[in-house]
Amino acid sequence: MEYKDYYAIMGVERDATQDEIKRAYRKLARKYHPDVSKESNAEERFKEVGEAYEVLKDPEKRAAYDQLGEQWRAGQDFNAPPDWDAGFEFSGGGYTGGDAADYSDFFESLFGRTYRPQGASRRTGFHARGQDRHAKILVDLDDSFHGATRTITLHVPEVTPDGHVTTRERTLKVRIPKGIRAGQQIRLSGQGDPGIGDAPAGDLYLEIEFRPHPYYHAEGHDLYLDLPVAPWEAALGATVKVPTPGGVVDLKIPPGSGHGRKMRLKERGIPAKQPGDLYVVLQIALPEADTEQAKALYRRMQEELDFNPRSKLGVAA
Repeated sequence: MEYKDYYAIMGVERDATQDEIKRAYRKLARKYHPDVSKESNAEERFKEVGEAYEVLKDPEKRAAYDQLGEQWRAGQDFNAPPDWDAGFEFSGGGYTGGDAADYSDFFESLFGRTYRPQGASRRTGFHARGQDRHAKILVDLDDSFHGATRTITLHVPEVTPDGHVTTRERTLKVRIPKGIRAGQQIRLSGQGDPGIGDAPAGDLYLEIEFRPHPYYHAEGHDLYLDLPVAPWEAALGATVKVPTPGGVVDLKIPPGSGHGRKMRLKERGIPAKQPGDLYVVLQIALPEADTEQAKALYRRMQEELDFNPRSKLGVAA
C-alpha cells in the first residue's frame, strides 16, 4: 500500500489554514468534476481530492494524520505503526463525505474504524447535552491483572483563531478496572464537551489497548505465551518452570511434544467472573553449533538418527 500525501494532492503547505484548504478544494473540485472536466483522469483526481479534503478539513482527522510525520513520501510503501492514533481525542462524528469504502485502502487503514458517539450527542435547541468524546489509550497488561490508577495525557485537536490546526494536552487520572480487556471502554462522566444552557456535559470514552508485553499477548480474557523448550525436553518429556501472571508454576511436557503444541493452564488468564486461561505454545529451540563439540554432536545425530523432516512432503532426505 502506498502512502498518500494529502497536502500534495491538495496543493497546499502542511501549515495551511483551514480556509486555505477549503479554497484549494473548491478550486480542484471545479477543475476535476467529471460532469464538466475534460481531463482524461478527471474522475480519479476528483475522488482523490475528495479523499484528501475529507481528512484535512476535519481538525481531528488532520491532527491524527499529521501524527504520522513527514518521513513518508508519496508513492512509498506504507504500513501504519501499531496504535498510531493512541492518545488522540476525537468527537466520533464519523464521515461527512461518505463511507470509508468510498476511499482508498490508505484511507481505510487509517480511518476505517473511526470512533462513533454513544447515542445521540448533539441536539438542536437552547438546551443541548454536550457531545461525547472518544480516545484510545495504551495501558500495561499488568494493570488488568491487578487494577490500577494511572495518569494519562490526551492530545485534543483545536483550530486557532488564525485558522491553523494545533493540539493541546489535557491530563486525567483514570482508574483501570481489574479484568478489563482490550477493546473495552472506560466511561468518564462529564469529561466530554460542555452542554449548552443547563444541559449536562458529554462523556469521555476511553478505549483500552494493551502495550506489548515481553511474555504474553491477550485474546479476549485468554493469554498466550510462547515457551522455548529444548529438543530433548519435547522428545523425552520434562517438567519445566513457566512464568504466569500469578507467579511461576511447574508445567509437565508430555513425551513426543511437537513444535507449536498448545497447552492450557486453566484460569490463569485475565481475571473475570469466569477467568481466562493461559495457553502455553511450545517453541522448540535448537542449541547453536558454535563449538567443535556441539558440531560433533550434531554430526553424530545426523549419522545415527533416521530422521527426514521433509518426509511428509514426499521428498527424500
